[in-house]
Formats: sequence, C-alpha cells, structure tokens
Amino acid sequence: MDTLVAPPAAATPAGALRRLYLVRFAFAAVWAALLFTTAGTLGPLGAVLLVVYPLFDVACAVVDIRSARAQSGPVRGLYVNIVLSSLAAVGLAFAAASGVPAVLRVWGVWAVVAGAVQLVVGAVRRQLGGQWAMIASGGISVLAGASFFAQAATAGASLGNLAGYALLGGVFFLVSALRLKRAS
Repeated sequence: MDTLVAPPAAATPAGALRRLYLVRFAFAAVWAALLFTTAGTLGPLGAVLLVVYPLFDVACAVVDIRSARAQSGPVRGLYVNIVLSSLAAVGLAFAAASGVPAVLRVWGVWAVVAGAVQLVVGAVRRQLGGQWAMIASGGISVLAGASFFAQAATAGASLGNLAGYALLGGVFFLVSALRLKRAS
C-alpha cells in the first residue's frame, strides 16, 4: 500500500530497520522450529523449508533496499545479498535432491559469503546504532558456514544445526531491533 505519509515506524532509517529486523526474528524462530522437527530426514517439507529461507532473505533485502533508498543510504551490499540468496535458493533446491551433505555444502558456502556481506553492511550502517549485533552475526555466519561445509563430510551430518543457526541469526536481529529502538 502506497501512501503519501509514511507510518511512524518507517519515518526514520532506524525505524524501518527495526520493523524489518523484528519480522526477520519472528520468521527465523518459526522456520527454525519447523526445520528442527523435520531435521531427521530430508523430505519434501524439509526441502521446501530449505528453499524458502533464502527466498525470504531476498524479500527482506528488497524491503531493506527500498527503505535505504528513501533515506539515500548504501544499497550495494544489499544487491549482492539478493544475488547470493537467489543463487542459494536454486542451489538448495538441487542439493535437496542429493541429500543432507549436499545441502550442508551449499548452505555452508552461502553462510560464509553472505556472512561476509552482512558484516560489511553492518559496518557501513554502524552510525545508525544497533549494528554491532549484525556485525557479530556476519562474523559468526562465516564461521558457522565453514563448520557446515566440514560437517557435510561426517557420517552423522544433520540439518538440525541449520535450525540452530537460523534461530541464533534471528536472535541477533531481535537484539539489533531492540538496540535500534533505543537509538531512535
């Protein structure tokens, strides 16, 4: 819905980010719970969940770009994120047909590269406040991605760690949203 007057929460860059981060937290919590319940096997529901996660990331980046543009903020890293997450969704769709190790490899590569981008975007936005959690989350994502890739070579490879990863990422979004509220 387009209006001439922006809602109060979107009136500032921090307000728009706060709302987006709260939505991302809620999505991550629900997604992680659903994936955790299906993590023992890679069935159709698990495959759909795996593809939906990066597609949701794409949608969030599009919303973030619209907000950043309205405030003349930097968007280059967000465009990179859209490309990476779109490629991850396609890669995960194919990997799901090959099994858990393939999924962990694709997710691991995505986590490493997207984490590096998130770290940079958080650093560029640090003047808005509340970005230290995004910077930390980006760094942790790089490390977690490497561990997913390594886990793919083990006999007990499982999707359960992806649920924990997503939930932790959601918590970082929640922390950032709360810090942005204080900053605005």
